[in-house]
Amino acid sequence: SGRPKGAIATHRNIVCNIGSIGFGAVRNVLRRGGTIPPPRRRTLLAPLPLFHVTGCAALMMSSIAAGNTLVFMSRWDAGAALALIVRERIEAVGAVPTMAWQLLDHPDRARFDLSSLETVTYGGAPAAPALVDRLARDMRVAPATGWGMTETMATVTSFGGADYLARPHSAGPPVPIAQLDIRAPDGVRSLPPGTAGELWVKGPMVVRGYWNNPEATAESFVDGWLRTGDIARIDDEGFVEIVDRAKDVIIRAGENIYSVEVEQCLLAHDAVAEAALIGAPHPVLGEEPVAIVVARPGASLDPEALRDHVRRHLAAFKVPVRVHVSAGPLPRNANGKVLKRVLKRDYLAPADAG
Repeated sequence: SGRPKGAIATHRNIVCNIGSIGFGAVRNVLRRGGTIPPPRRRTLLAPLPLFHVTGCAALMMSSIAAGNTLVFMSRWDAGAALALIVRERIEAVGAVPTMAWQLLDHPDRARFDLSSLETVTYGGAPAAPALVDRLARDMRVAPATGWGMTETMATVTSFGGADYLARPHSAGPPVPIAQLDIRAPDGVRSLPPGTAGELWVKGPMVVRGYWNNPEATAESFVDGWLRTGDIARIDDEGFVEIVDRAKDVIIRAGENIYSVEVEQCLLAHDAVAEAALIGAPHPVLGEEPVAIVVARPGASLDPEALRDHVRRHLAAFKVPVRVHVSAGPLPRNANGKVLKRVLKRDYLAPADAG
């Protein structure tokens, strides 16, 4: 979502991620009271680009290790994906949350026999709790998610099924070989459970550094720890909730507004398909929240009604001062992340956008 940097991954990083994915699958079975089944080959739909860590490490490398069949798509299209699920008897889909929403909201979904589909797994961006419920209720599949970065060669946390349904705001607990810490802005002081701060990660999944970029490497890789730039909290049982990217936190009159919280509130509205929150500079308050939303197929959106919706669920200072309804999908990079710099350029006045 910013200027690209090359991450130097090792064979150990990749093999570590393969083991982490296998561990997560087994843990999901045990957590629901089952017994570990014998290994079996599965058929997965892989619509994500292979130049990204999710497509390459999480999907392709783990599938090579397991002997799975991967069905690729050259370009994402929800209708084509539904047809592939039927034709290839797809058992699992690896996606980003937007893709999962588009599968759910496709007007012809009921015409497709999706009985082979067992799991829809997604990452790359926080997902609205409503998505978890709808996948389980409307598509009768087990939703699964996790958290990781290119700098961790994919998986650091993961979970699915009943655990995810019970904690729909969470990204799951860490894999056993990962050390996680929530730190204050000074990068030294650890914060107690339930407190939001920057997420630091340590373990054999952390890459060596950035390619030909010693300054960025020194800034992000400190004494074996990776400063992720994500704001998160960890509860008493070790489950991680990603609150926001540090650079996306909006500070309004000294109060922190985590964009993910407001975006998830907007996505809980029945007519909202996509939502993003950006900060508009203000001469007195510092910043004010501005929302950009996309309507679901066949729905219409009233900006003032959406502001009232947020006001009913969140504190008054978190209510967007403006809501813009986009005629098309939000701009995203190839990994499915919303390009907020583009939204600031398009929806803020030139002086505001900087």
